[in-house]
Amino acid sequence: MDNRVMDLDLLLDESLEKILKLIEEKKYFQARDELLKYNAVDIAELLEEITEETEIEMTIILFRLLPKDVSVEVFSELPSDDQVEIVNGITDKEINFIVHEMDFDDKIDVLEELPANIVDKILEKTPKNERKLINTFLNYPDTCAGSLMTPDYISLQKEWTVGEALEYIKKVGMDAETVYTCYVKDSGRKLIGIVSLSTLVITDDDVKIKNIMRTDYVYENVYDDQEDVSEDFKKYGFLAIPVVDKEHRLVGIITVDDILDVMEEEATEDIERMNGVIDWENSDKGYLDISVWQHVLNRLPWLVILMVAYIFTGMIITRFEGKLSEIICLVAYMPMLMGTGGNTGSQAATLIIRGLATDEVDTSDVFKILWKEIRIGFLVGAILSLLNFARVCWLDGNGPLIALTVCSAMLFIVVFAKVLGSMVPLFVKKINLDPALIANPAISSVSDMVALSIYFAMATLFLGL
Repeated sequence: MDNRVMDLDLLLDESLEKILKLIEEKKYFQARDELLKYNAVDIAELLEEITEETEIEMTIILFRLLPKDVSVEVFSELPSDDQVEIVNGITDKEINFIVHEMDFDDKIDVLEELPANIVDKILEKTPKNERKLINTFLNYPDTCAGSLMTPDYISLQKEWTVGEALEYIKKVGMDAETVYTCYVKDSGRKLIGIVSLSTLVITDDDVKIKNIMRTDYVYENVYDDQEDVSEDFKKYGFLAIPVVDKEHRLVGIITVDDILDVMEEEATEDIERMNGVIDWENSDKGYLDISVWQHVLNRLPWLVILMVAYIFTGMIITRFEGKLSEIICLVAYMPMLMGTGGNTGSQAATLIIRGLATDEVDTSDVFKILWKEIRIGFLVGAILSLLNFARVCWLDGNGPLIALTVCSAMLFIVVFAKVLGSMVPLFVKKINLDPALIANPAISSVSDMVALSIYFAMATLFLGL
């Protein structure tokens, strides 16, 4: 970790202790002054910590003491739960001021979380044109591009000169989400091109916008999935991407700071799914904010499915129970073989799921991936088998037939697990489901069943079970 980050964390911890002490002594103005030593993001973090240590009323008191411009920035950085708590503790006038001063995309996020009666009060005092726009944005599904965009962009006319465009940017630039890219529309509001601020700055003032704008731009539709939008940001590295409706009219832009939140949510969702955790509420709450019962509901389904799956594993063992009692040493190697199969299968699945998420691989690469994983599995299995042959014969003192049984099973188990782990995510993607739904524990449990079948097949072949 960067030393500057560590130093800042240490300062925040020291300030938190100091602020909490000042709150206990009811020295609220001094506590506020301590908060104001930091930027809005850090103030929001401190207020969040204060809420955990004290009553929410104390946090609301400090929030109301902040300068108005600072309070707006801090409010937009707070978690939605804290925002609702603060809204419930301040006046309607204060709520209206905060909401009206926020950036449009942040405003939409806040209004989506607030109780309906408060939203109605805010919209009543909102100018008609803005109210109509807010209602439009609020009606977009949470998972589409429309819910992420902001209408605060700079649009230019193709017949303007560069000088006129720069003059216009100076007038409206402070209210725009970004000035680095400007969007050119025709008289029907259709997007026809883009032009960067750097291009405008280095071009002569009398040149017309239509002569320097780019028409080979990337754009999103309002109903495009957020995950697809995030992929475009990663692919092209843009700071902003325009959003159009079905008639190609420009309705807003999505900026990189908003898509970063989506990337984090998608990564979290994939990690949870791959490890058998189902978020039934699609909650963006942190670990400590989710109730114990909700954690149980999130984790239980896959555990029940896997428990049932292991019944079949037990049935396989029971079938060979009599023979295993004759050659009891075979039992000692079962956990190793099952564990190796599960781990190698999970390795392959993780890499393929990641590759599908980053477009490094596609379902059309199925035969290339299959051939590669077979070779990887064979080499890995051969190396592990050789190591185990030495172990079984020399360290454990068992005969060569026992070693051959264990090691041949190891080879086939590893190859099978690699193939299973790589092919299943591709199949799931092919039928238009999320590959992360195939949790690693599920692949591991299937590998366990097959591993035992292979092991007993080898024992039957070499030992006559």
